[in-house]
Amino acid sequence: MAQLASLAAGDVRMVVERFSDLLEAHRDVINRLNVYPVPDGDTGTNMALTVASVVRELASQPATASMSEVCKALAHGSLMGARGNSGVILSQLLRGVAETLREHDVASCSTLADALSRADRMARQAVVRPVEGTILTVARAAAEGAQGRDDLTGLVRGAREASRAALERTPEQLPVLAQAGVVDAGGAGLCLLLDALCNVVADDPLPEPPAIEGIAVHAPETVAHHDGSVSELRYEVMYFLEAPERAVAGFKDLWAGIGDSIVVVGGDGLYNCHIHTDDVGAAIEAALDVGRPRGIRVTDLADQVLEEHWVREGALAHTGGDDESPAPRTAVVAVVQGDGVGRIFRSLGVRGLVAGGQSMNPSTADLLAAVRATGSDEVVLLPNNKNIIPVAHQVAEVSEVPVHVVASTSIVEGFAALLAYDPDAPGETNAKAMADSSCHVVAAEVTRAVRDTSTPAGEVREGDWIGLTSKGVQSIAESIAVCACALLDKVLDDGHELVTVIEGEGATPATTRRITQWLAEERPGVTVEVHHGGQPLYPYLFGVE
Repeated sequence: MAQLASLAAGDVRMVVERFSDLLEAHRDVINRLNVYPVPDGDTGTNMALTVASVVRELASQPATASMSEVCKALAHGSLMGARGNSGVILSQLLRGVAETLREHDVASCSTLADALSRADRMARQAVVRPVEGTILTVARAAAEGAQGRDDLTGLVRGAREASRAALERTPEQLPVLAQAGVVDAGGAGLCLLLDALCNVVADDPLPEPPAIEGIAVHAPETVAHHDGSVSELRYEVMYFLEAPERAVAGFKDLWAGIGDSIVVVGGDGLYNCHIHTDDVGAAIEAALDVGRPRGIRVTDLADQVLEEHWVREGALAHTGGDDESPAPRTAVVAVVQGDGVGRIFRSLGVRGLVAGGQSMNPSTADLLAAVRATGSDEVVLLPNNKNIIPVAHQVAEVSEVPVHVVASTSIVEGFAALLAYDPDAPGETNAKAMADSSCHVVAAEVTRAVRDTSTPAGEVREGDWIGLTSKGVQSIAESIAVCACALLDKVLDDGHELVTVIEGEGATPATTRRITQWLAEERPGVTVEVHHGGQPLYPYLFGVE
């Protein structure tokens, strides 16, 4: 293929599509490089999803779309699809390129150089505290490598080589990268954009992703800022902010006082905002002071740190068999719903997880396969649902190794049981201790009624929120928060000391705050622990001890 002397609208579209393909192919590799660990979700995933949004936006444009139309789709698609810190910064880089190219029918050598320079400047302006050794460093190197070139091929190759060299130097700029023995993940993702440019302009081959098994990462056990200092900020908050441009500077100042990893990108009254903070309420209230937030997403970074640790150790939470650590004398297999629940069970020593619960009961074969995959001499099985207990007992009858069933009827009973688990103890000893431990917890849950019915607690209408215990319906309300608080009021007495709150699908930060505030006011002597479970159908599970 002949080398291009300029970029037309169709060429820009092709660069984005190939960049998207590269990010998807390299997604797991880039995720593995993320060593902060996981300050904002997986970098490769976030960047891939951001550019996939641009591809979808471009797909709505005709093949004959002008440069202006393609650039509008590039800017808007990246803004609306940006995920995580890396995705938001990438969206601003793409916006900078788009704002330069849209003024031209075709992009010459000098125009593309200007576009890369503008992208560099805009990305740094969007980050409240720019740090070297990150994607920003690689973007600047690409812009500088593009300068002074006389032809488009020389420009894109110069930008690519400069970005690669800058990426290799990132461990010298960030101690956490040097400690882990890797380069910056976001910078590695951005280099793929230069690879896509070189492919379209000069017909250079696209890079194949390296084998992920060959990437050794010595990840630190603490969460770290991009400046290498230890961070204890718990939550990532993201949302779109509809606000006038004059209000954005003050909004950034407010955010600067409550968190870090702050990126605000956009314009024309719509901004994509990202922060790490311990004060979710203040992060959202800051938007209400200047405009209207929408599409609010809150992520518990502590859960993601734990998950990434398991990823690096090769112990992913799914149906057993991937744990390469020596098999304990007695292993535990548990039935769970929700990624967060699975992560917590793993942290408590569970070796095999089987997906299942109220709406999806696993088969005897599913449970038996997980038991066999443990490699242990004995297994304790936690069904965590009354409907699964009979199947668990069938597994015990047909298993080649002794299986001891602890008849847990809920996730929180399973949690309580695991507090007594000793991997070095015999199975029978474990089963008795775990069953005794599970008896000390009162399980309660909130879900939505699927039909009208009459209960001792009152009349239930389809769509009502209902609070349940083993004794049946305890509370009925139109609001999740009201239902949950009424349920806890029924369950708690003066002898209770701990309430564990497990958030599932449908839970929100605002609702969780209302529940924890009610507990603080009405039961001040009770300790409250909140965990993200991600379980379907039940926005809140409670364990009362």
